[in-house]
Amino acid sequence: MKESNVTKIGLAASILSIAMYFSYIDQIRLNLEGNKGSFILPAITTINCIFWILYGALKQKKDWPIILCNAVGVLFGILTAITFLL
Repeated sequence: MKESNVTKIGLAASILSIAMYFSYIDQIRLNLEGNKGSFILPAITTINCIFWILYGALKQKKDWPIILCNAVGVLFGILTAITFLL
C-alpha cells in the first residue's frame, strides 16, 4: 500500500479517535445532572490512553498522532470519572 494511503488512514483513525473521546461530553453532562453512568469505562479509557501515549512517546521516532489523540482521551476520561464521583 502506498505511504500516502497509509497516512490518510492514520489521519482518519486519529479524527475518529478524538470524536470517540468527545462523545464523553454527553456522559459528563448526564453525570452532572445526577444521571450517573459507569465509572469503569472512563477509568479504563484513561489507563488505556496513558499506555498508548507512553507507546507513542517511547518509540525511537515519536508517534505524535497517537500521542495527541490519546491525550484527548485522558482528558475526557478523567473529566468523566471526576463528574461521576461528584
